[in-house]
Amino acid sequence: MISYIANLILPFLIFSIVLYGILKRKDMYDPFLKGVADGFRIVAEVAPTLIALFFAIQIFRSSGALDLLVRFLAPAASFLQIPTEVLPVIFAKLFSSSAATGFLLDIFKTSGPDSAAGFLSSVILSSTETCFYIMSVYYSSVHIRKTRHTLRGALLATFAGIAASVILCRVFYS
Repeated sequence: MISYIANLILPFLIFSIVLYGILKRKDMYDPFLKGVADGFRIVAEVAPTLIALFFAIQIFRSSGALDLLVRFLAPAASFLQIPTEVLPVIFAKLFSSSAATGFLLDIFKTSGPDSAAGFLSSVILSSTETCFYIMSVYYSSVHIRKTRHTLRGALLATFAGIAASVILCRVFYS
């Protein structure tokens, strides 16, 4: 029943908007076309940033720099009782949710979804944001060059989400 209702929500919304335009005798087609044109313009402006970010992540992963970073942070992770296989998920999540999800799937294959690493990675992915991705997309689309305190605030919120995830997973997984 829920999936039936969920499948009807979007068509109902579209029908309601069209019906409103007909009843109020407003032109709905031209604003729709203007919105589509604006959407394409934004995609064209943001696409280079997204492509550059994607390639930077792939280069970082393929070059072995990510493995080096994980080995460097392994003692701190061990002290904080964070499985080392979760570190790539944490780092990738700062840049790309899809890359972090790829690392999560690797953890699921090697350790299993019910493992401590799988559980913690899942919670971290749900409680953090892709700071650099969001900043690059939003700020490039509105042409903001000076980000002031955005990066510090975003990183603080992300690390708070990671800390909360680690604490909650210790409480609920143990």
